[in-house]
Amino acid sequence: MEILTTTPFGRRPVTAGLIERAQAAQAAPAVPHCDKWELFRTLCTARVAMGVTDRDLTVLNALLSFHPEPNLSDNTQLVVFPSNKALSERAHGMAESTLRRHLAALVKAGLIARHDSPNGKRYAARDGEGTVTRAFGFDLRPLLVRAGDIAQAAQAARDAEARLKRLREEVMVMKRDAVKLSLFGQETAPGPLWAPLEARLLDIHKQTRRKLDMDALEALRAEVQEILTDIRVALSETEKMHGNDSENERHYQNSNTETLDSEFGFEKHKVAGVETDRPRARPSQTMPNLPLGLVLKACPDILPYATHEVTNWHELVALAALVRGMMGISPDAWAEAVEAMGPEVAAITVAGILQRVSDIKSPGGYLRALSRKAAVGAFSPGPMIMALLQG
Repeated sequence: MEILTTTPFGRRPVTAGLIERAQAAQAAPAVPHCDKWELFRTLCTARVAMGVTDRDLTVLNALLSFHPEPNLSDNTQLVVFPSNKALSERAHGMAESTLRRHLAALVKAGLIARHDSPNGKRYAARDGEGTVTRAFGFDLRPLLVRAGDIAQAAQAARDAEARLKRLREEVMVMKRDAVKLSLFGQETAPGPLWAPLEARLLDIHKQTRRKLDMDALEALRAEVQEILTDIRVALSETEKMHGNDSENERHYQNSNTETLDSEFGFEKHKVAGVETDRPRARPSQTMPNLPLGLVLKACPDILPYATHEVTNWHELVALAALVRGMMGISPDAWAEAVEAMGPEVAAITVAGILQRVSDIKSPGGYLRALSRKAAVGAFSPGPMIMALLQG
């Protein structure tokens, strides 16, 4: 259809931006046909990048409803000419002054173009068959021309939203770890460290209740990571104090049992009633970097099998040696785990398997697989315990 003019009616002046938008609107579109409602939904996703608001889009939705075809096509008439009254009705009763403001915003964003008549009215001229030959109103062709830009902006918005969601999830999970570990630390190692950490965590919790941007979430993640590091250092120091006492006690008990085999790192020992010749576990292998209380909190299903309260690693090892048979773990698989991991870590692993035994098809095979990983230094019980705590 012939376009007669792009200059505005009345006192609105011609500007360089108006001329530039008019020229861009006449460019050949990359996609000659496009579903108008699919394009509108894509524009809703990209609205921030395209410089329009949700209220602007309400008016655009009303304008699109006056286009009779489901598609925007380059070879069809794309000028719509509703009166302000009709447009206001389809824009949910929006006031005419507000309507004019949002129409101006859509024009400025380059999503529609004005084609004003000599008297400023919107109307169409038709031939004898009723076909529109000339129309004055709002041209929707700029939407078709910019369909590619709109799609790219929408995809960028979706990608940014996905990154923001992942970062927020990461911050929330780290905050939860910090809160639970802090509470555990207050119970097991009371001291002046926990009060300021708790105050910082409370402040972080308040901030996460708001809608934060990427920079704010990055800053929160760094702060939570710092708090987690402080907590883990404090728990590690507490556990080392208990671990040193246990190692001293064990050394005293074994001081009179050294043999020629022990000089080569081997000794006769019983594991769950089976005597084997295996390398003796070094203290660095046997002592886990986890508090015993944290392990029992994550794996409470093992506690009913104990005849009394589990207060040290030796009792947990004995309890794990008992329950492994009930789970179908053979003595050889248990002995392999003790050799590869050390008895304490092997006991933690068995307790963790028991906690999820309904989800594990073969507990014995699973323990053997973890033992093979531990033999090459590729297994640590920490992630397993933290996953159980989070679950």
